[in-house]
Amino acid sequence: MATLARDFAPRLRSQFLTDSFQRGLAHWNRERLEPGFPSEDWQRLFERDVRMERLQGAFLEELRAEVIDEAAAAPTDGDGFIAWFEGLKATGPGQGDPLFPWLAEQADRDQLRWFFEQEAAGEAGFDDLVAMTQVKLPTRPKLELARNYWDEMGHGTEKGMHGPMLDALVETLAVTPVIENTVWESLCLANAMTAMASSRRYAWHSVGALGVIELTAPGRSAATAEGLKRVGLSPKEARYFTLHAVLDIKHSEDWNREAIRPAVEEDPRRATAMAEGALIRLRCGARCFEAYRERLWG
Repeated sequence: MATLARDFAPRLRSQFLTDSFQRGLAHWNRERLEPGFPSEDWQRLFERDVRMERLQGAFLEELRAEVIDEAAAAPTDGDGFIAWFEGLKATGPGQGDPLFPWLAEQADRDQLRWFFEQEAAGEAGFDDLVAMTQVKLPTRPKLELARNYWDEMGHGTEKGMHGPMLDALVETLAVTPVIENTVWESLCLANAMTAMASSRRYAWHSVGALGVIELTAPGRSAATAEGLKRVGLSPKEARYFTLHAVLDIKHSEDWNREAIRPAVEEDPRRATAMAEGALIRLRCGARCFEAYRERLWG
């Protein structure tokens, strides 16, 4: 990992959107977020982490540069920003991508398996992202993120947790979601979400990015569930996507009302940060959909 830091430090920012960098960043994120124990070489690991934090920051700033002008045009009053934000469902990057009707209506089982393998390997863990983001947020946004997290946790029951539902589908489809088999665009999406959630200077970006997932996921989830059931999965086996096709509609309404609106009304600067985060998430998603289509249709 230290080699990765040395290799990429002097390069142009555009080099962050590459296969080798995103794989290295994904491995580092996975390692640093795993629970561990004290070790004798903690100083060496700390120095590595400092280098990687710097690279991760430069990567995220490159993504910000792509959206900063568009985000600056977003309204900064409560009503105006909510209208702009909800409009991303129709006009945001990647929305209406032809990949998803194709998954629902035409993809065969192997193609759906490959798509799901990419999605599962690039999954950053919505529950963990929410948990990291909520640290020290104001009361109303914090409470909404807490309610969302409790839903992700199945209201305290293992069978209702969303993460194990995803794991069960991995087993049903017999896929191996690992970094080495994943296109860099999917890793880039997970890396961007992790970067925003794990750094307090991008906390409001993370609120916007997580909120736009809730806003835009239902249609994609419904199409994926339809495709999985078409190739023979039972409603129970496709439950992960069926659930999100319905539940995320309410999650989005609650998130916009209880997390985004009061945050903007308290400090209009947060609107711009949340707009940037939402657009970063959507642009990364659009890159994924294009990469998936190239692989599946090419």
